[in-house]
Amino acid sequence: MPMTKALDSFKLNTYELPRRAGEMKEYELDIVVKEKFGVDLISVPAGEFIEVDARLESVTEGILLSAEVYAVAQGECIRCLDPVEIVIERKIQELYNYEPTNERGKKKKRNAEDLTSEDLDGAEEFMMDGDILDLETPIRDAIVLSLPTNPVCSQDCLGLCPDCGGKWAELPDDHAHEVIDARWASLGGIALEDPDFKI
Repeated sequence: MPMTKALDSFKLNTYELPRRAGEMKEYELDIVVKEKFGVDLISVPAGEFIEVDARLESVTEGILLSAEVYAVAQGECIRCLDPVEIVIERKIQELYNYEPTNERGKKKKRNAEDLTSEDLDGAEEFMMDGDILDLETPIRDAIVLSLPTNPVCSQDCLGLCPDCGGKWAELPDDHAHEVIDARWASLGGIALEDPDFKI
């Protein structure tokens, strides 16, 4: 049975999970977003929840996180400026390595000389901080990579009329504006029926 937890940060304490390979715990997490997750046009707003169904498994190197992430992003359509909501459902899997220890079991501090070329060239490596898993980076990556760069309310959205700002979808089919070339605009004040005008 999964444990339900509400978190006010992305740090999950795994002290309940035995450090023996094959041990497993499941969590249902509700994480409060303190600052928006996303991009300027669309994001999960601050104050909303991200739901995470997480399974943690002890393996030899550390803890394997497998999770389903659920969130609702809000923004506005780039064509008509109407509100847009996008439901995000993503699966993530990451290995969090145990902190290296010396032969006496004490935490070993890694310095620049300890980093191998594999550490520098490979994908981002997640490390445990004692019993703590910091879930922010994989969850942020999953959400941000799911967001459209140009959100629209529908693929058929026609946007706004550039002259009056009305939504094309709500305007009549024959909607049009008289377009006057700026070079001829000053001639609009001349009356053609001028009695003094002679050819």
